[in-house]
Amino acid sequence: MGQLMTLALRGVLVVLLAGAACLQGVLIWLLVAGSPDPDAALASVRTPVFLIVVAGAAAAEVVLVCVWRLVTMVRRGTVFSLGAFRYVHIVIGAFVAAALLVCALGVVLAPGEAVAPGIVLMLGGVVVAILGVALVVLVLRMLLAQAVARDIEAARMRAELAEVI
Repeated sequence: MGQLMTLALRGVLVVLLAGAACLQGVLIWLLVAGSPDPDAALASVRTPVFLIVVAGAAAAEVVLVCVWRLVTMVRRGTVFSLGAFRYVHIVIGAFVAAALLVCALGVVLAPGEAVAPGIVLMLGGVVVAILGVALVVLVLRMLLAQAVARDIEAARMRAELAEVI
C-alpha cells in the first residue's frame, strides 16, 4: 500500500470520524435541549430514535478506528499476524450491532401512524444489507486466516531451509 493511498484513506477516515462525532454531538444537544416537536406522533419516539442514531454513529466510529489500526498494520507489514484478528472481530461485531440498531429503529417506528410502512420495510432492507456487509467481512477474515497460516508455514519452511544450508 503506497504512501499516497494510505494518506488518502486516513483523510477519508478522519472526515468520517469527525462527521460521526458532530452528528452525535448535535443529536445529544437536541435531545437535552428538548425542543418541542410540531408533530405529536413523532414526539413519542423522539428519544429512542435519537439514542439509536447516536449508538449507530458510535458503531460506525468503532469500525473506522479499527480500519485505521488495520491500515497501520498494513503499512508496517504486520497485518498477516494474529493481532489483526482482534480488529476484524471488532468490525464484524460493530456491523452486527449496527444491524440490530437499525432493526430496533424499525421496531420503534413501526407502531402507529408516525411513519409510512414503506419506511419500516426499507429499514428491514438496510438490516439485510448491513448483515451482508458483516458476512463479507467474515469471508475476508477467513482469507486473512488462510494468509496468516501460509505466512506461518512459509516462516517454518524458511527456518528448516536455513538449518539445511
